[in-house]
Amino acid sequence: MNGSDAGGAIIQAYREDWARLVAALTRRFGDLDLAEEAAAEAFAVAVERWPSDGVPANPGAWLTTTAKRKAIDRLRRENKRDSKHQEAELVFDDHPPEPFGAVDDDRLRLIFTCCHPALALQTRVALTLRMVGGLTVPEIARAFLVQESTMGQRITRAKAKIKAARIPYRVPSAEDLPGRVSGVLAVLYLIFNEGYLATGPGTEPVRSDLTAEAIRLTRLVRALMPVDGEVAGLLALMLLTEARRAARISASGELVTLDEQDRGTWDTALIAEGHRLVRERLASGMDPGPYQILAAINAVHTSARDIRDTDWSQVVALYDQLVNLDPSPIVALNRAIAVGELDGPEVALAAVDRLEHDLAGYHAYHATRAELLRRLGRSAESRLAYGQAIELAGNSAEAATLKRRLDQL
Repeated sequence: MNGSDAGGAIIQAYREDWARLVAALTRRFGDLDLAEEAAAEAFAVAVERWPSDGVPANPGAWLTTTAKRKAIDRLRRENKRDSKHQEAELVFDDHPPEPFGAVDDDRLRLIFTCCHPALALQTRVALTLRMVGGLTVPEIARAFLVQESTMGQRITRAKAKIKAARIPYRVPSAEDLPGRVSGVLAVLYLIFNEGYLATGPGTEPVRSDLTAEAIRLTRLVRALMPVDGEVAGLLALMLLTEARRAARISASGELVTLDEQDRGTWDTALIAEGHRLVRERLASGMDPGPYQILAAINAVHTSARDIRDTDWSQVVALYDQLVNLDPSPIVALNRAIAVGELDGPEVALAAVDRLEHDLAGYHAYHATRAELLRRLGRSAESRLAYGQAIELAGNSAEAATLKRRLDQL
């Protein structure tokens, strides 16, 4: 066993086992901080031992045992043996834990704990991305377009508040679900997006482990809330996006944009399921929420034979609906891209330029400007915008595509 093999095994174990490990420790000890710290210590031990001792036959089980021992050691050091030691003994309880409700899934239970209404929505999302998604603080900070220090403080305060309020670790009862589901869906969508376009430097451009987990958990939420339109909308959105994953990265490692993708590689089964959910929501006659509208936009894209066949007027009309519900600058940017296909690059560029104040630090803003300026023949300005986009891009495949387009000017 060499160091690189062990390193690869640790990376794989982190992706596959981090959330399960944190969730299991939280279930045993009821303490998010303790769970995260014990899990981190277990991985630190793996980094130290696996290169010399070899990767264990069952890395997940090894990490679980090590983390539980670390948690017990920590509790003993805190000198709270009377009450805490009883909790620690649960580690050696061979009996399965009592059922926790309709869904026996540790990770989903942890998501509902992190998404308690006592926390602000953005804090719920950030905390869950850290605890369940296994995303680093810098990755989460980039998703929220804030400083790493700000995000670190936000997550620390959220964990302290959950501990102080003694928020229970369980899937809430049916009457509690509506108050928590918006945060849960926001978390699941961010986990999915991080998988579909990973932002961390040095990471794979697409992380199928994250997209698959986000879809699995969203299916579980749909089983809990089968008549909730936004749950169905988010699941449809994920399926229609995931269906295009095989066409997203070229053989040379570049991100392939929608207009250049080989639509023959799209997953027709996922598209059919996504379209079925979109039709189900349309048939309900109820006003759609943001996820349902985004799913409908993706249904339009996945119905087209090629980019020229896309019904851009319908896409723009759907974005108009979405802007009324979610007037965020990122939604406005995506609407402007669709407008560029319908009304031309000049109209779209005017709309994009109005977003400079909010999105100057966002690579997609500069990438969109670069493309529109290229179409308008304003090459010098396009080069400058491409350069800014490349500098800000956190995804290596996306940066490669931007560099190629810059070189083609």
